[in-house]
Amino acid sequence: MAFTYRGLTAELSRHIITDSEVDHHLQRMVQQTPRITEVNDRPTENGDEVVLDYAGFADGVQFPGGTAQMQTLTLGSGQFIPGFEEQLLDKVVGEEVSVFVTFPEKYHAPELAGKKAEFKCKIHAIRIKTSYELNDEFAKEVGECDTLEEMRVKLKESLQAYSDERGEMDLQDRLLQQAAETLDFVADPNVLEDAVEEHLRNMEAQLSQKGLSLDMYCSFMNITRQQLHDESYPAAEAALRRQAAVDEIVKLENLTASEQEMGEAIALICRRNNMTVEQFMPYYDEAFEGAVRKSVLTTKVMGLIRENANITKK
Repeated sequence: MAFTYRGLTAELSRHIITDSEVDHHLQRMVQQTPRITEVNDRPTENGDEVVLDYAGFADGVQFPGGTAQMQTLTLGSGQFIPGFEEQLLDKVVGEEVSVFVTFPEKYHAPELAGKKAEFKCKIHAIRIKTSYELNDEFAKEVGECDTLEEMRVKLKESLQAYSDERGEMDLQDRLLQQAAETLDFVADPNVLEDAVEEHLRNMEAQLSQKGLSLDMYCSFMNITRQQLHDESYPAAEAALRRQAAVDEIVKLENLTASEQEMGEAIALICRRNNMTVEQFMPYYDEAFEGAVRKSVLTTKVMGLIRENANITKK
């Protein structure tokens, strides 16, 4: 079969956002967005959120990792070591408090395990959290709209735009997959094995963000690590095939990533990570530049395939 990436055929399905979906999203926003009110007319109570600075000392010496500024802490949450939060009760804004604690014997930092410590704290704010009602007040304070109806309209437009974008991304992904399937390609066994290991490392990193491990995942799925490893080959081979298809189209079409396109890609990375370009540049080494260039070229390839495809809309 000849390698084909022009004239492919696919269907673009558009999901229309319904009013019930908007209502569901609004209800979830209400549940996930507490109203935060500052309290200045009473001392701290259990359940309050306090904003404080603290500095920790052991044996009279300030220790690394024990200092923070404008830290938020909910009293009674058990977030800090035993005895810390209780000593911040019945305090007022602006008060400086010395908190005396003893680190647990099995504390994660061995140099502090079992030691007595003093935390010098200053309380900057006391806050309470309450629930919003789904009304115009919620629309003004959370949605930055004058009325709930205006917020509902804007939210529906936003959800529709997101849905359309995801649909377009899915379409382009399927078209690239179609093209890749026509490519005469056999993965190098060593490269394929490396791709499988990389896939498992990425999977492990994603699980760790949710407090899970690869072994826990295997236990949930009732499979062994070796079975998971073996089952990862098709996905790894497909990823290598897709990249090979992209590389071939780049070569056939003489595609390049211009300085402007690279700059725009870097700017997008910075926006998504809330960084300035200056903050980002220390991480921008040769490997990162190669990854950005590959991303730019892949986007151009997918756009080219999409532009030359026969698409039916549903």
